[in-house]
Amino acid sequence: QVQLVESGGELVQPGASLRLSCVASGHTLGRYVMGWFRQAPGKEREFVIAISGSGDETYYPGSGKGRFTISRDNVKNTVYLQMDSLKPEDTAVYYCAADSVIEKIWHEGEADYWGQGTQVTVSS
Repeated sequence: QVQLVESGGELVQPGASLRLSCVASGHTLGRYVMGWFRQAPGKEREFVIAISGSGDETYYPGSGKGRFTISRDNVKNTVYLQMDSLKPEDTAVYYCAADSVIEKIWHEGEADYWGQGTQVTVSS
């Protein structure tokens, strides 16, 4: 079992930057692909970005590389989501996810393990 706990979500103004963290426990993080998803009110859950177990590969959604960057520290068992130039449409609950199979996260939008989510609100 892997437990994931996100943090860092808050209310920010448009144009601001924010970094989310996801701390894993229960297993060594390096064996898992880690991803970030988000879900806005009334919308389906959306894949944001993912990173390979070693951190060497980053996986982007079909829309391509955007304003978000993912990184990981396997010693600290932590994955980060750096969000820049935030817009009101980025408002959502952001979820961290872990799976051993990249295709599940990247193409299917599924994962074996999920965090509880952290709220990001972008508003003036």
